[in-house]
Amino acid sequence: MDSKIIKIILIYFFLFSNASGTEFKGKFEQGSFILGKTEPGSKVFVDNRVVRVSQGGFFVFGLDRDRKNDILIRIIKDKNIKVIEKKVFKRKYKIQRIDGLPEKKVTPPKEVYDRIKRENKLIGDARSINSNLSFFKKKFIKPVDNAIVTGVYGSQRILNGKPKWPHYGIDFAAKEGTKIKAMLDGTVTMVEPDLFYTGGTLIFDHGHGISTLYMHMKDIYVKKGQKVKQGEIIGTVGSTGRSTGPHLDVRLNWFDVRLDPATVLNLN
Repeated sequence: MDSKIIKIILIYFFLFSNASGTEFKGKFEQGSFILGKTEPGSKVFVDNRVVRVSQGGFFVFGLDRDRKNDILIRIIKDKNIKVIEKKVFKRKYKIQRIDGLPEKKVTPPKEVYDRIKRENKLIGDARSINSNLSFFKKKFIKPVDNAIVTGVYGSQRILNGKPKWPHYGIDFAAKEGTKIKAMLDGTVTMVEPDLFYTGGTLIFDHGHGISTLYMHMKDIYVKKGQKVKQGEIIGTVGSTGRSTGPHLDVRLNWFDVRLDPATVLNLN
């Protein structure tokens, strides 16, 4: 065999030999939260995006609602590179019709555009935090007891007969004033009592770009910067913002990637 070919084969084998075992928890389908574990000290790239790895080798990422392509993960340890390609399966989403909303909440008047833009930036800034917290490894709990799920992730929403953005959360219908629990340990990164769309709103950082958002709250019991334990009462259910009745809408994000909370709450 030609020496150049042998050299190329050896280089390929060296570069793409397996690093130590890498494990994943979560379904590789649209909207999913994926928890990974690899050898401590490794570097991880997801679609060429650098992903933070904890001292114990844990990392996390998410798959967008409308992702069309498979995902490529590279694990680098010392001089070894492991390339993992995973097929991302598509999901079918429901259509949800909601009537009876105030027209200004469905199609906001121009005078509130600046307000909405400012509020969206606040939310985006809170979701962009890439802290070294690693609470995301822990199992999530449901935020409201004895609630009814009335809205699911990914559903195409028809508001007052008009097609709008898909729903990116889970709606838990409950009586106004019902206590809300923190789904996971975290740090409060945003507290807003009256946003245009989401009303009383909280955002928590759980580390590595994972955040949770609680919407339409009546009362808020925590402050920005506060460290909260899982199960701690953080507020009460309300019907603030764009809402037709008392409920809690919760969201899950990996930075700006909107994920399905049901994938961590075992609702699927």
